[in-house]
Amino acid sequence: MAQALDPHAAIVTTASGAEDGKLTTADGKPLAWALKRSQLKAKRRAFLLVLPLLAFILITFVIPIGQMLQRSFYNDGFSANMPQISQWFAENERGTPPDEAAWTALANDLIASAEDRSIGVVGTRINYDVPGTRSLFTSTGRKVRRGIEPPYREALLEIDEEWGDSRLWSAMRNAATPVTANFYLASVDRTRTDDGSIQQVDERQRVYVMLFMRTFWLSLLITALTFVLGFPVAHLLATLPMRKSNLLMILVLLPFWTSLLVRTTSWMVLLQQQGVINDILVWLGVIGGGQRLQMIYNQTGTIIAMTHILLPFMILPLYSVMRTINPSYVRAARSLGATSWTAFRRIYFPQTLPGLGAGALLVFILAVGYYITPALVGGSSGQLISNMIAMHMTDTLNWSMAAALAALLLASVLILYWLYDRMVGIDNLKLG
Repeated sequence: MAQALDPHAAIVTTASGAEDGKLTTADGKPLAWALKRSQLKAKRRAFLLVLPLLAFILITFVIPIGQMLQRSFYNDGFSANMPQISQWFAENERGTPPDEAAWTALANDLIASAEDRSIGVVGTRINYDVPGTRSLFTSTGRKVRRGIEPPYREALLEIDEEWGDSRLWSAMRNAATPVTANFYLASVDRTRTDDGSIQQVDERQRVYVMLFMRTFWLSLLITALTFVLGFPVAHLLATLPMRKSNLLMILVLLPFWTSLLVRTTSWMVLLQQQGVINDILVWLGVIGGGQRLQMIYNQTGTIIAMTHILLPFMILPLYSVMRTINPSYVRAARSLGATSWTAFRRIYFPQTLPGLGAGALLVFILAVGYYITPALVGGSSGQLISNMIAMHMTDTLNWSMAAALAALLLASVLILYWLYDRMVGIDNLKLG
């Protein structure tokens, strides 16, 4: 009995199966190898469990987004269907005037493209750079199918004088290579001139930079408004007794149970000039009957509706952090002579920063990509870049331009997230 209780004897018994001083399992295999094999089995089992979800995300999310982003720099609508003129552009430097060989190559490609019915694709690609040229290609394609005789320059100019436009030839040269940065240039209101240099587009055509600036500005403003409105609500929810807090939490979560379209439409009823809010202001005598406020189909409508819709996304992260803050910290500060404002500013508020950062990041990212609400209540001055992306997807069918705008928006959001992550890391390092 004494030997069984001896710790030295226990060690000897445990290591009795070891070889060369290494621990082994009951079947004589090295213990380290057995542990590694067990961990490998656990990882394989976990991977097989998440494999269906991973495959679903890859097939329905990652691959489609990757294909869409590829369109932002790859478009072979012209180069694949007009090989001869594309080859001429590749063999001649930019600025070289089109000779008879170029006109011959153009005529042959137009005939071949018209016969295989891809002339519409070619015209659509050039129409992205020179609006109105799709009809030029399709009408010319119908005529050259009936036959065209050399010299091709005179024959094509006789069909339509626009074939001699230098802008058209410059656009065809830019489209002669499937890989292009022109869509990204257009996304920042830039264009490539005939000599290859980059310059700003005409002032009346500068739209995208303004929309990007408006999108980020309104997103920041909406994020700030949700913080101002959501912080007191989250504090109230965190300090009330659990029964009352749960009841109020239902009111916060209630918008999630209502369709986004219904909520936006409700704001249209409330904010219009003959709507509920204006009627109440007129009834109270705040404004006259002819002074009704224009609160919809502008930036005001976008800000009000989006702030209401995104407010719960700020309240919930703040509440989750505030609920864990010990109230004795503030009471201790007050007992040591700190004022209410000092205790809030130096004790309570710093502890809510993780929730504030999460809520602000969530609201900002959602606001940047919002589409339905600005489309319904924003009007012309309340539209965001997402509405322009949708327009290129559904109306102009310029998917390459939509993909370039989406890529820039995604890159901007990722950069902002990286900066936020760096700031949080630096703050945690200082606190440590």
